[in-house]
Amino acid sequence: MEILHVPDCPSVRVLRERLDVAMAGVVVEVVLRVVRDAETAAAVGMTGSPTLLVDGVDPFAEPGVAPSMSCRLYRHADGHLDGAPSVARLSEVLGPKRASAALRDWRARAAPAERAAHEAILRSFAATGAPPATVDQVVASFAQTGDQVLARLHDADVIRLDAAGRVQVAYPFSTAPTPHRVRLTGGTEAYAMCAIDALGMPAMLGVDAVITSTDPTNGQPITVTIAAGRSRWDPTSAVVFVGARPGGGASAQTCCDVLNMFTDRASAETWSRAHPNLHGEILDSADAETLGRRIFGGLLAR
Repeated sequence: MEILHVPDCPSVRVLRERLDVAMAGVVVEVVLRVVRDAETAAAVGMTGSPTLLVDGVDPFAEPGVAPSMSCRLYRHADGHLDGAPSVARLSEVLGPKRASAALRDWRARAAPAERAAHEAILRSFAATGAPPATVDQVVASFAQTGDQVLARLHDADVIRLDAAGRVQVAYPFSTAPTPHRVRLTGGTEAYAMCAIDALGMPAMLGVDAVITSTDPTNGQPITVTIAAGRSRWDPTSAVVFVGARPGGGASAQTCCDVLNMFTDRASAETWSRAHPNLHGEILDSADAETLGRRIFGGLLAR
C-alpha cells in the first residue's frame, strides 16, 4: 500500500492509525510518498492529500474528481467528513489484502504440526476434491491429536470446521458446491470458495486448470483456461468484484461469497449497485489473477 500526500499533511497520521486498526494486527508494508507539485499529483493519481493506493489503485476514487494538491475529505456513513476513510470503510475495501497478509503471516509463524496438517489437507483436496478423513497420522509424531491441530487451524481462519469438527473449508477449497468450479490437471475437480481462490488454486499447485463460474447478475457462464502459465478468459470482457461485508470475522462469512466473476464491468456495476452495503472494487482479469497468485502462489512452498 502507498499513501500519497503533500508535505506535513496532518491526516496522514490519522490514516496510518486507522489502517493499523483495519488490518487487525496484520503487518503490511505502507509506503509514504510526498507529492510536491500538481504535475506529480496528476502522474501518480493523487486526488487530494492523503490518497491511499492499494496495489496501485485508489479504492476510494470518485468519478470525475481531478488530481489535486488540496486536502482530501472522506465522507463517513453518518454523513460527516474528515481527512481519512473510516476504519469500517478501510476494513471493507482491504478485506482480501488482509486475508492475504494474514495467511502469509500465519504460515511464517505456524508450528510444525499445524503446517503439516494444513499441507496434508490442501494436497488431499488437490488429489481428490475432498479433505482427508483424519490428520491424526500426520501429526502423531508431534505428540498431538488431529482434533487439537484442526481446532487451532480453525481459530486462525486457515480452515473452517463444522459443528462435528469436520473440515468444510481449507482456503482456497470448499467441500460444499459454490459457483466456482476448478478442474485441475489430472482430472480432479474441486470447488473454490470464491473467484480469487479459484484463480489462485493453479498457482498454488503449479498445475494447469479450467475454471468455470457464473455471473450472479445474468446467470451467464464464465470460463478461465490456464495452461503453461498463460490464461484465456471467455468472455474476454470478464471482471471480478472484490470486497467484503462490514463487521469483520472469518473470510468464509465476510467476503467469500462477495468475490464473484462477471461477464463485463457493466454487469459487475449493476450487482454492486444492488448491494450498497458491500464496498469493494472491480478488477480486470489480469489484476484478479495477480491477486490470486499473491494470496496462494507460495502457500505450499517449503
